[in-house]
Amino acid sequence: MVSARFLLPLVVLLAALVAGRPLALRAAEEIKDSSCMDCHSDKDLYKTNAAGRAISLYVDLDKLKASVHKTNTCASCHDDITDKHPDDEVAAEPVHCAKCHEEQSASYGASVHGLALARGEVGSATCSDCHGTHSILPPTSADSPLHFSKLAETCGACHEQAARDVAESVHGKATALGRREAPTCTDCHYEHQIQGLKGSSPLRISADVCSNCHASERLNTKYRLPPDRVKTFFESYHGLAAQYGSTLAANCASCHGVHKILPSSDPRSSIHKDNLVETCGKCHAGATANFVESKIHVSAESEGDGIGGKVNWWVRRIYLILIFGTIGFMLAHNLLVFWRKVAARYRAADLSILRMNFSQRMQHLVLAVSFIILAVTGFALKFPDSWLSRLMGSNELVRSWSHRVAGVVLLAVGAYHLFYIFARKEGRQLVKDLLPAKKDLADLGDNARFLTGLSTQKPRIGRFGYAEKMEYWAVVWGTIIMGVTGLMIWFKIDVTRFLPRWIVDVALTIHYYEAILACLAILVWHFYHVIFDPDVYPLNWACWNGRVSKHWAEEEHPLDPAVAGTDSTTPQEPVREAKASPSTPAGS
Repeated sequence: MVSARFLLPLVVLLAALVAGRPLALRAAEEIKDSSCMDCHSDKDLYKTNAAGRAISLYVDLDKLKASVHKTNTCASCHDDITDKHPDDEVAAEPVHCAKCHEEQSASYGASVHGLALARGEVGSATCSDCHGTHSILPPTSADSPLHFSKLAETCGACHEQAARDVAESVHGKATALGRREAPTCTDCHYEHQIQGLKGSSPLRISADVCSNCHASERLNTKYRLPPDRVKTFFESYHGLAAQYGSTLAANCASCHGVHKILPSSDPRSSIHKDNLVETCGKCHAGATANFVESKIHVSAESEGDGIGGKVNWWVRRIYLILIFGTIGFMLAHNLLVFWRKVAARYRAADLSILRMNFSQRMQHLVLAVSFIILAVTGFALKFPDSWLSRLMGSNELVRSWSHRVAGVVLLAVGAYHLFYIFARKEGRQLVKDLLPAKKDLADLGDNARFLTGLSTQKPRIGRFGYAEKMEYWAVVWGTIIMGVTGLMIWFKIDVTRFLPRWIVDVALTIHYYEAILACLAILVWHFYHVIFDPDVYPLNWACWNGRVSKHWAEEEHPLDPAVAGTDSTTPQEPVREAKASPSTPAGS
């Protein structure tokens, strides 16, 4: 049995909670719908609102029972009403729809209607002005004031001129024919967060409003509309200016109108040929009949109609022939000049020092080709709308399998390299020479002082300096990282049988950013040393025939045993004499 000393405090607490509840709420719960209908069943019951309009207070029970609120009671919405109403002469407050429709009410509060109401502007549209009061129906119902066929009428209760203009427009006429795809008030101005578009930026009007329909391939095809109107606008001066932030450039509405949008064949249309001088003259003071003959929506493939279009067509073709012919001749001429000079420098070079043997050159070649393919296909997969993707035909299957095949080749050459450095004497010597040493730090410091002019003494470097060692071990690290993460992404189903999915997501992130790091390192570091360094430009020939000039070797690697002729670990390849033709590099 529960002790009284524990029960008494509980009873007191419950009594306090009941006593503390708002009187209005307790009274509202006790009011029955039938009590409300004693008065509100009168069809002649009216009141005058703050704007001076007569508002009917009649409630049609049949309509209420057919509405979306048919399960609500009167008191559940009008919770401020007490059982003393209407004798207390306290008017009912507007219903707070936010109790049930919080998100919609928040959007409405940020709309032009909600903000105006917050500023105290009487007559601003409220929820009931658009949705109705007791006979609220879903927008899909033909009887709803928000049905697409009735929206102009609903909004026109306040915006009369706009409603008349829309009714005469191509959009309004299409709506009248029952075509739901035709834009209505809420399609352009949004639904609860109604936005005023007057004064909006040209880009917003064209990109966020008009393009919603006119960039749709489905709608353009269905209603036989020109398919390129949005594209050609943004390629025009007006469109480009809008994209780059101009607030004065003409947008779609500047020429076609706002609500009363009419076809160009209609004499009332702002883009009718007889009205173009006036329309264009709003921005271009002094516009003439000749000025307005210019075409706005003109693609690069279509220069327009009439004699001007034909002349434009021929000028375009003549210039294309002239450009390709002239620039093609210049390019071919300079390529031949460049090739002969490269060949001459190759023949004149004393390429007597072996830097890379045949096996190393083949490994380097396969590595370079697979890396380039991986970079191109990888970024094409990441950015399917890029020029890299279009270069590959925008075919995802081609991009993905090219990337995978190149990845397998890269891993294969990496595996062979492991075999090479363990099974071959020159391979073991290669790794030994590439191992980081204490001297590398000293060389780095000495070279920093030399390059900045703090010292006149250039460091004396052996077979491989810190630059080559950084590159080699970066390739080793990158191959491992890219290989492991790439295989995880490729076989994600198998990986997620043992590991959580987020592991694959992290692998994808690592794969992407490691690719950026690797490509930038190749472009900034490797390409400088093997291409753009003035001492080797246009190419360090070691990747072609394995050899470098004695002068370069003595300058860059004076401590290399091969330079002094004391190297007995690296197999030598015979130097072929340069007997090639003047236009062909020796050994090619």
